[in-house]
Amino acid sequence: MVLFLRFLFIAIIAAMLWATGTASLQQSLGDFARSATIRDPWVIATLFDAYFAFLAFFVWVAWKEGTMLARALWFIALMLLGNFAIAAFMLRELFAVPTTGPLTDVFTRRNPGHLFLPSLLTGLSVAVYWLA
Repeated sequence: MVLFLRFLFIAIIAAMLWATGTASLQQSLGDFARSATIRDPWVIATLFDAYFAFLAFFVWVAWKEGTMLARALWFIALMLLGNFAIAAFMLRELFAVPTTGPLTDVFTRRNPGHLFLPSLLTGLSVAVYWLA
């Protein structure tokens, strides 16, 4: 199961790179934010749905991470990168256990609060939004 989940989250990152890359080539994020489309009720409902899901995932991340700084960085990364950050977090967790290891190790092991990955993702997300 660990191997399957590794492939799944790698595929999610690949699909998100394709989708956001394709969208960015057609319309910049800034142009989209200034367009009438952003005010469509279904776009708003979809954004609420996505961000509440990011927040729900963050509750688990906050429980797993051991320091307030790691939690804060993951919160920023999750809110700005969404599924990219979720997939990165899951891949970090999945590669921390052996391929044949039990999933309970992935879901219940607490972390000391490593800062490298959330710092990297937060920095990248801020740079992307700043450049958009």
